[in-house]
Amino acid sequence: MTIVKHRGYRKKSRHKHRKNVRDRGLGSVEKYLIDYEVNNKVDIITDPSQHKRGMPHSRYHGRTGTIIEKRGRCYLVEVKLGNATKTLIIGTEHLRLNPVSIK
Repeated sequence: MTIVKHRGYRKKSRHKHRKNVRDRGLGSVEKYLIDYEVNNKVDIITDPSQHKRGMPHSRYHGRTGTIIEKRGRCYLVEVKLGNATKTLIIGTEHLRLNPVSIK
């Protein structure tokens, strides 16, 4: 018998995609109504209650990027990963404004 290696989208992210006990369930509506502007610095914090709607890969969880443009309900975010620069399409519920950029 061979062992099947799982290759799912959320593999090895049991602790990363977990909410606090008091934060379980769907979040507030306010996070969907936030309008980010171009060149805003945002933190990518994935919301595990929203599975596939603009959810980035788990390797980008906790990273900071810059908004390039708005595309539908999502945003194009440029993230530096090592020496490469990646462009991601991320939903509003997975973004937070970086506190350093608020002045």
